[in-house]
Amino acid sequence: MSLIGASDIQSEQSVLGAVFLDQDVLDEISYLEARDFSTVRHQTIYKVMRYLHDLNKPVDLVTVSNEYNKFGQLDKEDVDYFSQLADSCPTAANASHYAQAVRSKAMRRRGIQAAEEIKQLSQQEFDSDEDYFAKVEELIADLRPTDTGKMKSFKETRKDYFAHLNQQAEVIGTGFKKYDDWAKGLWRGWLFVSAGRPSVGKTALLLQRSYGVAQQNQGAVLIYSQEMDENEVKDRMISSAAGVNYRKLIEKRLSDNEYARVEEMYEKLEDLPIFIQDSAGVTIDEIRATAKQFKRQYGKIAMIAVDYLQIMSIPQKKSETRSQAIGRVTSAAKQLARELNCCFMMLSQMSRESEKKTEPQLSDLKESGSIEQDADVVEFLWHDPNDYVQEGKVIQQLFSKGRNIGVNRFRLCFRGWRQNFTELNDR
Repeated sequence: MSLIGASDIQSEQSVLGAVFLDQDVLDEISYLEARDFSTVRHQTIYKVMRYLHDLNKPVDLVTVSNEYNKFGQLDKEDVDYFSQLADSCPTAANASHYAQAVRSKAMRRRGIQAAEEIKQLSQQEFDSDEDYFAKVEELIADLRPTDTGKMKSFKETRKDYFAHLNQQAEVIGTGFKKYDDWAKGLWRGWLFVSAGRPSVGKTALLLQRSYGVAQQNQGAVLIYSQEMDENEVKDRMISSAAGVNYRKLIEKRLSDNEYARVEEMYEKLEDLPIFIQDSAGVTIDEIRATAKQFKRQYGKIAMIAVDYLQIMSIPQKKSETRSQAIGRVTSAAKQLARELNCCFMMLSQMSRESEKKTEPQLSDLKESGSIEQDADVVEFLWHDPNDYVQEGKVIQQLFSKGRNIGVNRFRLCFRGWRQNFTELNDR
């Protein structure tokens, strides 16, 4: 059965004919892609038309014919066909209607084609199931058209703006009072990057925040741990939340009283929407697929947390640098945060050069690429040996970038023996 009907061809002819009547129609239907046309001839004609229009050249029978000839031998049949297109559309007024029909039909054709390709993929061998899922998701993502958006006036968007103005800002508390008083919490739609050198407690702070966010009952908290298994993550979180000595917990030397406190805390954690995945080399496609599944199941996602960026599975495309590949991941993470209306928190390494400075800068993000550009918030954690308290190690917390909140700094005390941070007064 043919995937192309007579009505499909007629809609495409009407679109191309409308352009011959008024080339400014191309601005109105800018969302239409060459691949949306069902025949190679129509695809080529549309490419030529858009090419000429982008160069501010006239789009008519003569210019299109001359440019079309560069793609192959132009014969009399082609010239006659161009004339038929110009005559087939009495008015350019309905061009947008026909263009929408062309795009809608194109998406259906691509859906059928993708289904056939997925069928073929299912018969191939892959290194892992995740590689198979990633390829399938790539095919599905290609179905979606590339929209260029639409400029809107203040008058058109008045209702939407005041609806937005009358809504409370969507923020989620973290349990850190000084930070929450300043930033109001974690903002939905954020890509939050937390960076530091080894041994400053990045993971411990991430888990403590995850626990604090989960307590707000604002949606699921998804934690991706790539260096520690699930039980190690639980050890750290329970040590922090229950105040149990971390060393004694991992060495299985708990007293009866401490064991009871662990059981009590575990029961509390069971009631919280915290989910942990402990697989190494997670991909951004896998995170996206899982997060969307949880969104459907639980209605809301509060936070996605990844520990950490540089050890994710990030394949490089041909002629692509490692920094550019990482940039693709951070850009996708930011897009996912906006799409799912959650906070995407991502840990990141810092370069060795940062150790030579008195305090870190955005350029110290390892393989920074687009990290500092994509992130809404960048937090640096580092230990200042000249600043100390008896209770534990002092960690400087510097917010070098903060969309909607600005920049700031705090002093934290990290008690490694119980994997816990507390806020200190400014020195």
